[in-house]
Amino acid sequence: MINLDLAFAVQVVNFGLLVLVLNILLFKPIRALLAQRRQEIQSARERAVAVDEQVQAKVAQYEARLRDAKAEVGARRAELVKEAQAEESRVMDGARQEASASLAAIRGKVAKESAEARALLQQQVEALSGAICEKILGRSL
Repeated sequence: MINLDLAFAVQVVNFGLLVLVLNILLFKPIRALLAQRRQEIQSARERAVAVDEQVQAKVAQYEARLRDAKAEVGARRAELVKEAQAEESRVMDGARQEASASLAAIRGKVAKESAEARALLQQQVEALSGAICEKILGRSL
């Protein structure tokens, strides 16, 4: 069994002094360091949240500007397509008019050449028919 004598009282006092000394030299500094670390971690988390919010705001702003730019580019593209279609229509109309004029000129030239060829062939037919008649009849007409 345990005897409650002077040695026990000395050990209790020794234990109390040891706890007091350890509390002053070891436990309080460690708790202070842990509290400081906890505070630094908390402030780092708060800064991270703030930075994250800033990043989210900048991403939203970037996306808004990107949407605006895409809308502007789409509008500009539509305008350019409209201008290109108008230019194409104008060029095609000019080409049609030019082709029509050229076709009319070619038709006139063909008609003129055909009339000249008919006249030339008519002369040759008369001469050739006279020559054939002379050969068939054996005398001159």
